[in-house]
Amino acid sequence: MCSVNNPAPQLPIIDSGALTRCRHRVRLDGLFPGKSASEPVDTGVKQRQDAAIAKRAEIAELVIGAAPERWVKINPDQSASAQARDTLAACEAGADRIWGAVLPVERDTGRKGRCEMLVRDDEGGGYIPVIVVNHKVTDPGQGAITSGLLEWEPAVDPKRKVRSQVRDQMRVAQVYRMLERRGLASPSLTAGAIGYNGDCVLVHDLSAILDDYDERFADRIAVARGEVLTSPSQVSECKSCPWWTECKQELVRNRDVSLVAVGSRAELLRDVGCNTIDQLAAWDGEPLEDWPHGNFDDAVVIAKAWLADAPLVRRFEKISVTRADIEIDVDMESYQEHGAYLWGTLLNVGGFSMYRGFATWDPLPTRDEARSFAEFWGWLMAERAAAAASGKTFAAYCYSRSAEDKWLLDSARRFAGEPGIPSKDEIREFIDSPQWVDIYQAVSDQFICPNGKGLKKIAPVAGFNWRDAEAGGEASMAWYREAVGYDGEPDETQRTRILQYNEDDVIATKVLREWMTDRAEKEIPLASEL
Repeated sequence: MCSVNNPAPQLPIIDSGALTRCRHRVRLDGLFPGKSASEPVDTGVKQRQDAAIAKRAEIAELVIGAAPERWVKINPDQSASAQARDTLAACEAGADRIWGAVLPVERDTGRKGRCEMLVRDDEGGGYIPVIVVNHKVTDPGQGAITSGLLEWEPAVDPKRKVRSQVRDQMRVAQVYRMLERRGLASPSLTAGAIGYNGDCVLVHDLSAILDDYDERFADRIAVARGEVLTSPSQVSECKSCPWWTECKQELVRNRDVSLVAVGSRAELLRDVGCNTIDQLAAWDGEPLEDWPHGNFDDAVVIAKAWLADAPLVRRFEKISVTRADIEIDVDMESYQEHGAYLWGTLLNVGGFSMYRGFATWDPLPTRDEARSFAEFWGWLMAERAAAAASGKTFAAYCYSRSAEDKWLLDSARRFAGEPGIPSKDEIREFIDSPQWVDIYQAVSDQFICPNGKGLKKIAPVAGFNWRDAEAGGEASMAWYREAVGYDGEPDETQRTRILQYNEDDVIATKVLREWMTDRAEKEIPLASEL
């Protein structure tokens, strides 16, 4: 008789992303590590990953190209263990700058980590971790500590304030702890992040971060290793999570309160013993204090709507929306922060509608964007002036105006002085006028929306559906790349697809306000009727 020695199972390893991720997902990833890797990557996630890769390549070219003799670049085509070996060798040799640093996996603690740059601290010795990200890390203001890209010289920045990014903080803190364990961390307790604009390094004070990091890491590694039990709860990241199908089935089966009160709101309700949708719908006590994201009474109505399978609930007896003799629906399409390449319009006069898109198909960023924007603005203002001259009322509509307002103002700023470009004051006069109508705001003010307030959620209630089953903002980003030829030859069919999608968006806002005028009062129950 013989015995077989089975190897001990390997303990789960987590990167810093787990520290801001759903705890139940961390547990499931630890139990079934192959699941996430085998699932198709969400379109939006893939786009963000590709954009981040491009940003890192851009920064690498900039900083290494300025002084190649200062840099050791770790070969990313090697295995992770080989990259870690070369990173440690570069540190031990006292390299000034290291690009693409990977640290050895810590099997005992459960940490793994990497960062784009390690910068040697000339004063205190050791290394300062710096990451490169494709989102903003600062906003206009003052008080942030920043450094130039080429030299580590932290100083108070009179033009920038910190934009809080907890995921960035956790990432640099994890790398710092891994450096510290090997005696390679700078005593300065600082780290850095280069953001979307790529014009400075935001300096993080790790002394204000490490306690939070240590607490989060201890919790998540315990969860991953099964030392702490978790259960599903709906949070914002669920929509792109590979476990959502299974979690949703369990939540629906249990009539879990997080289906109608997402994220921290569900936690607050559970703290007072309200665990199910039925319990929330039957709430007869005082509203919870410090209720985030809206009115607590709305949460009770949403629970009742879920039980009644009502997609919308009226707040008031009467529904109203601004109408005019001349109505124009507007929807803008942008690509990341590079610009707005399409201003789609739907002119509605006397029962007839006509779509017109003002576009540039030169890959963004491009000066041709100024031409398409100027043509759009000139046409819109001409229609406005013609309505006034003929004694007719005029209104232009959008759905959730923040994006349109941003690109209207930004286009005026970026292209100031070019033919047909309005001043920011002209833009401001229009968007502050009652003739610029946000249908999203009209919906928010007059309806409680159990399934969300997005146009793709609300317009189908009014009877409108998009022709393209894949229509959506993130999908259109991928279509745009193909339409303009970022990755190959331009694809004319994708341009047609984008224009059709944009046309459907403006038609959707038209259908929605007409429905609000004619049918909503008959079709949607009042909150008091549930």
